[in-house]
Amino acid sequence: MTQNLDFYFPFFVFCYGLVMSLATSIPHLREVAEKNLPPELSQWFFGHRVLGQICFLVGGLWSLQNWVFLL
Repeated sequence: MTQNLDFYFPFFVFCYGLVMSLATSIPHLREVAEKNLPPELSQWFFGHRVLGQICFLVGGLWSLQNWVFLL
């Protein structure tokens, strides 16, 4: 059970980073979020941009490490 969690967790981190990076970087998605979200939630959401980019980088490297050691 723990080994499965240890294997899949980096992919969750990577996916979170990917979604947050895309949602906060693509101009059309930014406009939609700013238009539809309340100002406090929008500010909170875009405040996580750096966290998303860090998760994208770390999760990507960590996932790659899992795949390399799997082979």
